[in-house]
Amino acid sequence: MLRLTELKLPLDHAKDALRPALCQRLGIADGELIDFTIFKRSYDARKKSAITLIYTLDFIVRDEPALLKKLADDRNVGPRPNTDYQYVAQAPAELQSHPVVIGTGPCGLLAGLILAQMGFRPIILERGKAVRERTKDTWGLWRNNKLNPESNVQFGEGGAGTFSDGKLYSQIKDPQHHGRKVLEEFVKAGAPDEIMYVSKPHIGTFRLVKMVENMRATITDLGGEIRFGSKVERLVIEDHQVRGVVMADGETIATEHVVLAIGHSARDTFQALYDQGVYIEAKPFSIGFRVEHPQALIDHARFGPNAGNEILGAADYKLVHHCANGRAAYSFCMCPGGQVVAATSEEGRVVTNGMSQYSRAERNANAALVVEVKPEDFPGDYRTNPLAGIEYQRQWESAAFIAGGSTYAAPAQRIGDFLAGRPSTALGEVDPSYQPGVHMTDLASCAPAYVIDALREAIPAFDKQIRGFAMADAILTGVETRTSSPIRIKRGTDYQSINTRGLYPAGEGAGYAGGILSAGVDGIKVAEAVALSMAGTD
Repeated sequence: MLRLTELKLPLDHAKDALRPALCQRLGIADGELIDFTIFKRSYDARKKSAITLIYTLDFIVRDEPALLKKLADDRNVGPRPNTDYQYVAQAPAELQSHPVVIGTGPCGLLAGLILAQMGFRPIILERGKAVRERTKDTWGLWRNNKLNPESNVQFGEGGAGTFSDGKLYSQIKDPQHHGRKVLEEFVKAGAPDEIMYVSKPHIGTFRLVKMVENMRATITDLGGEIRFGSKVERLVIEDHQVRGVVMADGETIATEHVVLAIGHSARDTFQALYDQGVYIEAKPFSIGFRVEHPQALIDHARFGPNAGNEILGAADYKLVHHCANGRAAYSFCMCPGGQVVAATSEEGRVVTNGMSQYSRAERNANAALVVEVKPEDFPGDYRTNPLAGIEYQRQWESAAFIAGGSTYAAPAQRIGDFLAGRPSTALGEVDPSYQPGVHMTDLASCAPAYVIDALREAIPAFDKQIRGFAMADAILTGVETRTSSPIRIKRGTDYQSINTRGLYPAGEGAGYAGGILSAGVDGIKVAEAVALSMAGTD
């Protein structure tokens, strides 16, 4: 099979235009083309009135050697790379112990699934609840201002990714095509087939719920075990080697292989690991607010007369501005046609995030507007207290709770008022989507001064890229702090903690991923390392 890249067609091309376009591009007759499939489809919207679709096609012809010889100088034609997943090991017939995976977010689920497919029958521990019960608890906060600290947007089956846009694109280097394996497993679990070829695939929250359940069923069918309401209190460590995990109910599970996929908000677990001597270091993250605009404004700014096109869908954006104070302000986790959600996991704190359904049909577009925060900004000395970033997050989340009225309502401000440095007292054209509601105020008390200064400079700059971005009635909602983990649990080339053998820090919480796809990829890599170790071939 061969591959052609960068085949460009108009946005409104006929459904049957691909085959003749492919033949024309290759310079062959239709009868010479046996079959073809779409590997990737993206778009070029730089010229709004003439948006083009860009295809990568895999195809079979009757005489591949002859075609390759004819097109030897064509950099866009060549053999199709082998992207099929290869398992690195198989569990021995008699397992002496089972690997333990802590966490059922994208990283933990993929790690558990791969280990199960290789026959290692993992024990997967999740502090929160199964996804359906978790959803009820999450709605308890959104509708009734009632937080369950163990079952919320952060904790429970599916992890933080369940209540998100379900974005499945990443800029990670992936020479072994692990990302493709993630997408394949998601499709098997119920994701739409299109995620295999569109350039910016997404799933949406409702579909994610069912997918997570299906992946759980696959793991258990393969001999794995998943326990909910099972919080790990500490590790059993002897001579810098993991020997097991101790549960909150006192049970000890013996194992020498622990995958730590706990997510970026497991602050109590970070503390417990640090107290036990596991090496942890502080890392940068970002702080800011969620911004909401009418989705129609973003669609028109990005697509012009093609706004509303079914293939293009709801428009997204990605913005960066380097500020005079030396900070970078940027958009993060943009959710077209979505809503802003309450994402705290601790009482007395307010945290925002964004999510959307597959349709992306809600009235507002939302994204985080955040500014980089460095360990040097944390209170105290991050070199002697690597958990200082957690306290910094808590400081601003608590300030947001108070500014919002201490009810889990979120503090909010119109962009026009924010730029002018005055409190907001009423809403304008944009109706905020955050539940359980917003309290109009001055967001300057909810983030460091350098963040406020940077955003006041960046928003007018963003308006030059997206006309209307600085509209006076657009809404900022605070505070966004969980952009990434505030710590890194450092690991070596063998994926084990640099000072604790048998501990495999993984995913976003350990500082090695950012988003669903990259977390899933990291879960696969760590699962492979565990499998090689247990099979005695590492």
